[in-house]
Amino acid sequence: MGRVALVAFGGLRTFGRPDGGFSPRSWQSLRPRSGNSATGHADVIETLAAEGCTVGTVVGGGGVAREYIASARDLGANEIELDDIGIDVTRLNARLLIAALSEQAAPSPPEDYEAAGAAMHRGDIAVMGGVTPGQTTDAVSAALAEYVNADLLVYATSVDGVYSDDPNETDDAQKYDDLTAGELVDVIAGLEMNAGSSAPVDLLAAKLIQRSGVRTIVLDGTEPERIADAVRYGDHDGTDIVPEGADDQMTYWVRDEE
Repeated sequence: MGRVALVAFGGLRTFGRPDGGFSPRSWQSLRPRSGNSATGHADVIETLAAEGCTVGTVVGGGGVAREYIASARDLGANEIELDDIGIDVTRLNARLLIAALSEQAAPSPPEDYEAAGAAMHRGDIAVMGGVTPGQTTDAVSAALAEYVNADLLVYATSVDGVYSDDPNETDDAQKYDDLTAGELVDVIAGLEMNAGSSAPVDLLAAKLIQRSGVRTIVLDGTEPERIADAVRYGDHDGTDIVPEGADDQMTYWVRDEE
């Protein structure tokens, strides 16, 4: 494989409505209709692949998963059952992105890391959802990045980086421009993660990033070109997660001649 980039989409909140629900506009952001000047998320993924990246993606459940989880919890489902419901939703969302990518993507969401890695080695764009109960798609993304020895992991979420507290709940939450992976683990170590959590990066993901040493960016991915700019040039307004001992300057590969 050539240079490898993993893009983790934080559920359908990234693709459209702020509440993470379904709407025609949500799906249009994957592949805008003819005449729409916006560049869709699928277009960006395909373009990065055409420019030399081996690309894998992981899609979260977003607000839709949270709604199903809340309803099932009210009906008496236990936490493992709730996780299974969330995984099912992530795989449905993955199929929507696969449909937008057409022949560029593997035809179905890989259900384990070996299958995803094999798809990427074939030159396909792997589009995964969840894998196992007790593990969010944040962690799936970090684990897949480690499995395929990714050069870069981008978390494209609906918030613009990593904060000391939830910025939607705490007015004085501090945004971090850069962190080491160890510092990231420290920042989020106290968070309680339950099924349906909307945190941009969870504790298990942070520990996997620390273990693997993969360079990571957490950014607001609601505008697809922000993802492309981060991968091509290192240009973003999010949070850089810098491996221990690495140089502060990221070396990007897609447009390194420009």
